[in-house]
Amino acid sequence: MIEGSSNGIHLTIANLVREMHDSLKSSDLDATLASITAGAVDYVDGAQFAGILMVDKRKKTTESVAVTDPVVEQLDAIQTRVGEGPCLEAAWEHDIVRLNDFTDEPRWPAFVAETVARTSVRSSMSFELYSSDSTLGALNLFSEHDNAFSAEAEEVGRVYATHAALVLQRAREKENFNSALASRDVIGQAKGMIMERFDIDSIAAFELLRKLSQESNTPVKELALQLVARDHPESD
Repeated sequence: MIEGSSNGIHLTIANLVREMHDSLKSSDLDATLASITAGAVDYVDGAQFAGILMVDKRKKTTESVAVTDPVVEQLDAIQTRVGEGPCLEAAWEHDIVRLNDFTDEPRWPAFVAETVARTSVRSSMSFELYSSDSTLGALNLFSEHDNAFSAEAEEVGRVYATHAALVLQRAREKENFNSALASRDVIGQAKGMIMERFDIDSIAAFELLRKLSQESNTPVKELALQLVARDHPESD
């Protein structure tokens, strides 16, 4: 962790976030998530391990991503299995959750009991990182020492998580945009094949794709992928 004045830490975080924004030009979403958790360990005093817990609201499932140590996946798995814990609460309640001492914590008894029995982690801080209609996310920091996170560390973590959330949102938008471009490209290829094969214009080709999609109950993008793959088997 980097020590220093609050203003100095905030400036460092601002510079780090600026670098993450710049890196989006060439990085994928996984790389962005990894930079977020690595930065959290570096810049939030007391943090030894970090990870992001993503929650699928519809399927009621969780996923650990960009963990800096395997123990974070273990902690996420415990929370998922027992259905309680600080990381889940931060994600669901859109809140900051600080747990000072796992050995003296009345909240989430099943989670803290198993954590103390199976790991060396003794304190944590969790921040809401992402929220959408279908997905929630929390940035989670852990330490093997009790009372590892001060009020100042919580404030730094809050500022860091707020900036990181903006970076993550931009990364997801970029990924969705690139996915949309890829979908448009493959649909264009399929339309071109249909136009050439049946000697029809692009409007008629897309209408044929749409009808085939409805009749086969297959999304237009998936149908286009199948047509292109069938015409170019060497790409499999």
